[in-house]
Amino acid sequence: MISEFKIKLQKENLSENTISSYILTIKMYQQLFDDFSKQNLLAFKGYLMETYKPKTVNLRIQAINKYLEFIKKEKLRLSSVKIQQKNFLENVISDADYKFLKNCLKKDKNWEWYFVVRYLAATGARVSELIQIKVEHVFIGYFDLYSKGGKLRRLYIPKKLKNETEVWLNENNIKSGYLFLNRFGQRITVRGISQQLKNYAYKYGLNPKVVYPHSFRHRFAKNFLEKYNDISLLADLMGHESIETTRIYLRKTASEQQEIVDKVVTW
Repeated sequence: MISEFKIKLQKENLSENTISSYILTIKMYQQLFDDFSKQNLLAFKGYLMETYKPKTVNLRIQAINKYLEFIKKEKLRLSSVKIQQKNFLENVISDADYKFLKNCLKKDKNWEWYFVVRYLAATGARVSELIQIKVEHVFIGYFDLYSKGGKLRRLYIPKKLKNETEVWLNENNIKSGYLFLNRFGQRITVRGISQQLKNYAYKYGLNPKVVYPHSFRHRFAKNFLEKYNDISLLADLMGHESIETTRIYLRKTASEQQEIVDKVVTW
């Protein structure tokens, strides 16, 4: 049944990571319980809550519910657990640190990593999307992505970044293929980008906790709202299913909150 379930997920255009996570969850359940009963499912939920953080628990529950739907036992669906949302964003690179990092890379003529940082912060791309960008996309100025359920999302490459990249590509006579390659000339991996960003954080004296791929996506969202306060448009640009997901970017980061408190509270 699991192999058939996997085929169904693939037909729904779910990402490989999501499919792997779903399959892992079902196998985990089957190691603990013989069948899908309400009692066993609630026991499994209890086990998850004792073992994982709420966000992970909900991902596992989502997988179980998907499988229950597949085996025609939707009535046994589990409810998700409530996540206590923080009233601030954590570990988001500041605009000053982002500018400092890209300027250091530019000064060192480290163009490939300069553009990695620029594309993450100026397009709002997820790192899994970034590694799919090709030279051809740069020349047309956008990259079309198909999300879960086959929904189309267009990742725009801002004109300033597009022009800057074209100069770099032309100087190096690069006309096609993936934009970001590793030292072996192959498409760079998600892990490779994450690790290298940490290395540059240490090299340039930045806090490594804020220098990771998704941090730059957060920076894109924060900067976009500060310049153009349209949360509905931002939700579309970022590929959020719900505008509620995008609302988190209306919040201040912890350091921004601290700065405001220090400035305001003088009594």
